[in-house]
Amino acid sequence: MPFPDHGFDGLDDLPVRELAVIPAVEVISRAAVMLISASAEKLGLAPDGEPYVDLDEARKLITALAGLLAASQDQLGMHRQPLRDALRSLQQAFRETSAYPDEPGQGPGEKYLK
Repeated sequence: MPFPDHGFDGLDDLPVRELAVIPAVEVISRAAVMLISASAEKLGLAPDGEPYVDLDEARKLITALAGLLAASQDQLGMHRQPLRDALRSLQQAFRETSAYPDEPGQGPGEKYLK
């Protein structure tokens, strides 16, 4: 969806100073999607190429995603549930990928969203 009166196709094409015209929920959602994508990559869930697994990095990214969603959950509106579902899927994938799964409630980001 192009941004009105600015001629940009999306956030990737938008200069930083133009971020003032974008609603906060869009910026937050975009950051969440980036964290989701990076987490999936670190968990070896990339659809193409050789799987790459780095659980330490995945833990950091999933925890950051959980913190972002916890801090912004009241502002996310219709984006809230799909983002929370993605977080839960990543947490489950982390648990399944780990040779020594965390205790319930101790996994990445689990303390932030209940």
